[in-house]
Amino acid sequence: MLIKRKSIEKVESSRPAAEKSTKGAAVKAPAKPRKPKFAPVTLSEQEGVRYLHFGTEWVQGAMRLRKPDWPELEYAQQMNAWLLWLAEPRSIAQLGLGTATLTKFCYKQFPQAEVTAVELNPHVIAICQSMFKLPPDDERLHVLEMDALDFVNDKANYEALDVLQVDLYDATARGPVLDTPEFYQSCAACLTDHGIMTVNLFGDHPSYAKNIKAMKFAFDQVVCLPPVHDGNVVAIAFKQKRAIDVAALKERAAQIVTDTKLPAKSWVKGIEKSLKKD
Repeated sequence: MLIKRKSIEKVESSRPAAEKSTKGAAVKAPAKPRKPKFAPVTLSEQEGVRYLHFGTEWVQGAMRLRKPDWPELEYAQQMNAWLLWLAEPRSIAQLGLGTATLTKFCYKQFPQAEVTAVELNPHVIAICQSMFKLPPDDERLHVLEMDALDFVNDKANYEALDVLQVDLYDATARGPVLDTPEFYQSCAACLTDHGIMTVNLFGDHPSYAKNIKAMKFAFDQVVCLPPVHDGNVVAIAFKQKRAIDVAALKERAAQIVTDTKLPAKSWVKGIEKSLKKD
């Protein structure tokens, strides 16, 4: 399925209003920002899988009803490729909640970790709680209704995360709205020295090259997995460069498969292909 999400982060507009000054002259009042306008949140179901949409046919996320904590879509599975290097993360954050797939998986799979999800649209948070089995907040789980850019620019979050997973789209475009070098610099600032970021991109869209260039400006090392059949490409960005030991990664992948059932061996094959291209 095509995942088509361009986040509505920082969408604000205003219309100046005229006021009378004490001398009777018309002056413009300070512009008051409007609240972001969100696309409608809609659902569909087919063959035991519930899908989230933003008023279009494009899929924003999916949940298999009999396996609500499992990442159903292939790209969502790949977003966990940081597991090849980080076996026991202490702090994980997602920018863009979707159907809470990554949030639920990480919350269940890593009981030692604090898990944070950042989502601007309150309707998405509500639908995840009511229809996608998102657990309530507790001492480990925090779902924040806020702008992803504000989150990464908050110095309280600097050097606080082992893992950052970025999936910021909406119903209108196939490229992330937050895609500048400055944004990715802020993402890097939120990571510990050994931290890793994964980003969902769309390989055949012009935004792909722009995002990769911006990530390489902000991170010491960027590796991309091959596109899945829907065209999604997951980029893996390292705050500090790492040696890519394929033999060690294969051994680690086998353990990931045992522990989580994620198809980690295919990730290693993809990384091998990426390294050969470079």
